[in-house]
Amino acid sequence: MLFHVVLEKAEDGWIVAECPSLPGCVSQGRDEKEAMENIKEAIISWLWAEDQKAFEMIPEYSKQEALVVSI
Repeated sequence: MLFHVVLEKAEDGWIVAECPSLPGCVSQGRDEKEAMENIKEAIISWLWAEDQKAFEMIPEYSKQEALVVSI
């Protein structure tokens, strides 16, 4: 999957990375490289958390049929 990421230098010198398509998915780093590594982890965590919330809404009888797909 591909996501757009916006990098912005904060007042304290850190680089803030945000993924606009995933509300609240923000990270930071001391430099651009670290910020990009951290936002990748944040994106994975954000997607995992959303999947967990959605899975909890599936009725119990349907969870027996649920499969996990790695992308």
